[in-house]
Amino acid sequence: MATKSTKETKKAAETTPKLRIRVRAYEHKILDASVKQIIDTAMRFDAIVVGPIPLPTEIKKYTVNRSSFVHKDAREQFEMRMHKRVIDIMEPNAKVVEALTNLSLPSGVNIDVKMI
Repeated sequence: MATKSTKETKKAAETTPKLRIRVRAYEHKILDASVKQIIDTAMRFDAIVVGPIPLPTEIKKYTVNRSSFVHKDAREQFEMRMHKRVIDIMEPNAKVVEALTNLSLPSGVNIDVKMI
């Protein structure tokens, strides 16, 4: 009998709509400020917020020659780090969605919103 109720709760959790917001930026301080702003906006309208969940940092490394003509063994290495966070908003209503669309975030912050 206990397994039956857990199956029902799992089905109920799967069928409830939720917003999955994926936020990406090169600077982690700007990213954290943006995530805090998103969470504050969602909490203002009594939405259930899960997160922010940090995802692994994507690192792109580039190696270039230091000199163009001689010293071919001399090289420089550069890297770009992309920091990522995921926020889930359970049972969003129309006011929450409208407030999130009207939110102005700093430049350099990329946001992907999915309805699951």
